[in-house]
Amino acid sequence: MGRRGPIAQPPHLRVLRGDGRPSRARPPVEAAIPEAVPEPPAWLPEQARAEWRCVSPELHRLGLLTELDLQPFSAWCCAVARWKAASEALQATPAADRLIVRGKVNPLVRIAHTAADEMQKLGAMFGLAGPVSRARLVGHGKQQPAGKFHGLLGRGE
Repeated sequence: MGRRGPIAQPPHLRVLRGDGRPSRARPPVEAAIPEAVPEPPAWLPEQARAEWRCVSPELHRLGLLTELDLQPFSAWCCAVARWKAASEALQATPAADRLIVRGKVNPLVRIAHTAADEMQKLGAMFGLAGPVSRARLVGHGKQQPAGKFHGLLGRGE
């Protein structure tokens, strides 16, 4: 069973909110952010490399793609490639056999479903699983100002 309760917040945010004591705050572990957008590993399939090239510049800009994140991000790219391949193969399958083949669920449906689950789980670490996962992120890098809502969080900003 996984950890229970809400996802832990970084110590500096807890102190700013007033629900953490500075004396108990542990220093955050920060990995090195590469100077340039990292190249995809050579072992990635071509479709996964294409996804890497599409998404990695934005993750790098936000400071979310560190040296320690390259393997989980590679796994996410592979899950996306698997999901796309299964979805394309399903589209090429005759309509009568798309969901059920000989009384059983089409294996492509299971592959697509499993890959989509992997995408959700792995993508949540990078904010790629939707707006809720992005709201939980704390980037390290060159972020844009929050715009007209900056300072409206009631944290004395």
